[in-house]
Amino acid sequence: MAEIAELVLRTERPARFELPALNPTSLRDQAYALLKNAITETDIYDPKQELRLDERQLTKALGVSRTPVREALALLEQEGFLRTIPRRGIFIVRKSKREIIEMVQVWAALESMAARLATLTAPDAEIAKLRHLFDSFENSPPSEHISEYSDANLAFHQAVIKLGGSQLIEDATRNLLIHVRAIRRATITQSDRAARSIIEHLKIIEALERRDTELAERLTRQHTLDLATHVDRHCGFLD
Repeated sequence: MAEIAELVLRTERPARFELPALNPTSLRDQAYALLKNAITETDIYDPKQELRLDERQLTKALGVSRTPVREALALLEQEGFLRTIPRRGIFIVRKSKREIIEMVQVWAALESMAARLATLTAPDAEIAKLRHLFDSFENSPPSEHISEYSDANLAFHQAVIKLGGSQLIEDATRNLLIHVRAIRRATITQSDRAARSIIEHLKIIEALERRDTELAERLTRQHTLDLATHVDRHCGFLD
C-alpha cells in the first residue's frame, strides 16, 4: 500500500500558484487571504486543472515558515474550500452537481433581494455604472472575447449585490463566490449563454434604472436560476 500511495503522489502534479512573499506581521491571515484569492482565480471545474496543493511549494512561494501556511490551509479546509486526503495530500474542493445547484439557488435568492434593495436606495449614478461594464462588447459579440466577458459578467453580479447596500448579503455571498464564479466560467461558452446573458443583464439594468422593484427582483432571480437549470441539464462533468 505504501508503494501505491507513493506512486499516486508522484503522478499527481500539484497546482502551482504565483504568490508574493508575505510581510512579517499577521502571517497566517496574509497567507489565508492570498491562498483564498488564488483558489478564487483557479478554474476549479476545468477537468485539466491540477487541484492538489504542495505545502512546501506554497511555503517557499510565500517566503514564510510552514506554520502560518498550515494554519491558513486549516482555515480554508474548515470553510470547505480544501480537503485533506490521507496519503495523497491537500486538494481544492470541487462541489458535486447537487451542491453547485443549491449554491446557485442561494445566490439567486440573495442577489435578487439585493436588486430589490437597490431599486429603493442605490444612487442613480451608481446604477448607471452597470452599463459601462459591457462597453467593450458594444461592437463585437461576447463570444469573441469570452474571457473578458466572463470577468465582466461576474463584476456585474457583484455590483448588483453591492448596490443593495446590505453588508450581510455581501458577507453571505463572499464564500459562495468561489464556486459560483468557477461554474459560470465553465458554462459561459455553452448553449450561447454569453449572448443571452448580456441581453438579460441589460433588462435587469433597465428595471433598476426605472426603480421597478418587483421586476428587478424577478429578473435577477430568474437569470441566476437559469444557471442552476443549465447545470442540472448539461453539466455532466459534475456527476
